[in-house]
Amino acid sequence: MAAIGDVARLAGVSKATASRALSGGGYVADETRRKVEAAAREIGYIASPDAASLVTGRTKNIGVIIPFVNRWFFGEVLEGVERALLSAGYDLTLYNLSEHGPQRTRVFEFFLARKRVDAVIAIGVDLDEHEVAALERREKPLVALGGSGGADARLSVDDRAVGQLATEHLLHLGHERIAHLAGLGAAERPLSVQGQRRQGHLDALAAAGVLDDAGPHVLEAEMSLPGGYTGALQLLGHPGARPTAVFASSDEMAIGTIRAAEKLGLDVPGDLSVMGVDGHEYAEMFELTTVEQYPGEQGRAAVDVVMALLLDDATAEPLPDSGAPLPTRLVVRATTSAPR
Repeated sequence: MAAIGDVARLAGVSKATASRALSGGGYVADETRRKVEAAAREIGYIASPDAASLVTGRTKNIGVIIPFVNRWFFGEVLEGVERALLSAGYDLTLYNLSEHGPQRTRVFEFFLARKRVDAVIAIGVDLDEHEVAALERREKPLVALGGSGGADARLSVDDRAVGQLATEHLLHLGHERIAHLAGLGAAERPLSVQGQRRQGHLDALAAAGVLDDAGPHVLEAEMSLPGGYTGALQLLGHPGARPTAVFASSDEMAIGTIRAAEKLGLDVPGDLSVMGVDGHEYAEMFELTTVEQYPGEQGRAAVDVVMALLLDDATAEPLPDSGAPLPTRLVVRATTSAPR
């Protein structure tokens, strides 16, 4: 079996240099690293992760906690995270969080203690103080992408501004009866993604002076295609109080709304304008007006911040806790128009 000494001799470097080049710990010139990697490939040497962990104190493994794996946005973020970690020579351990309860508690109190990770990335998770404290006890960096709660670094779009922009687009087209399909828990958790988008919607309505005595027309539903479909059927089921436009909190909800409108015999956008948020891969196919964000890039950015924290690199971009929101863009397509 090939050993690190064999790699060092073939590359013409010391064993310490060869070890640093293959483990990623410490500085090694790019040319030297390439020579060592070529030597390792030639003789079939594979570095032991357990041995590297003993030397560097690092496991080369990142824990990723995520609330859903079967929704487009989270899948895209996860793909971005995975590709960036693989490029950096890291593995990931995935934890699919449930709602608050014993299973979720075990993730923070037991699984993250048992599984050795160098850092944790929380994607779209609303962390409470006990969960944050449990991670702090592990003395591992915590990077949050969206969601709420404490973290060593946080990256997010400005979801309140997103909700305001989406509603302002509909207002500028001349709509006044604008309903909002919000995610579940939007009113109860105002700092969550769905809560912030709801508040941005209300801000825009208030600024335009179109909030009536009955209050805003907001309905909460699952942020999924079926959730949008069933929620929209409820919103649109009463012709007398029917809105002329719907701002859905995600593109999947918006696509479900389009399908509900079709079932009710409503023309989109003639009878009902519909817009969403995300930049879903099917948005163009449905000609959906949306506020795009870039989940794959967000995942890669989160990994960049994790690497900066692990290397204590203050020059890395984006900087942890920089406060700058991640980019979004309004994309106008054929599902929104002036009301009849």
